[in-house]
Amino acid sequence: MNMNVVRWDPFRALDRELDRTFGGTTSDWQPLVDIRETKDAYKVDLELPAIEPDDVRIELKDGLLHVSGERAFGTDGEAERVYRRERRYGKFSRSFRLPEDADADAITATARNGVVRIAVGKSAQAQARAITVRAA
Repeated sequence: MNMNVVRWDPFRALDRELDRTFGGTTSDWQPLVDIRETKDAYKVDLELPAIEPDDVRIELKDGLLHVSGERAFGTDGEAERVYRRERRYGKFSRSFRLPEDADADAITATARNGVVRIAVGKSAQAQARAITVRAA
């Protein structure tokens, strides 16, 4: 008897459940993501090899950062037989709720070596500061 073992990924299950609950997406796959925070910004790195920067859409609406696009299965224009296709193709979509201190006017995006890096600045008024207690 041949049995395949599939590792359960709770984050993938959560993504699917959120998509199903909040209207779903038309994505065929989801790029891998790293999210980091520095003193001045939130940084989101998406792994998007073989996708031109112009084919990536980034939108901000109601505190939700939405990244989408499509990786087409290209051919050289010749008739060919595909023996194996392990890479994901088709539409992709990822959405991230931004923290309250994210500055919607301070968002930049760059692409290098197949990684799209989005930096979301933090608003100055929302950053932590020390408050001195004065005698009344």
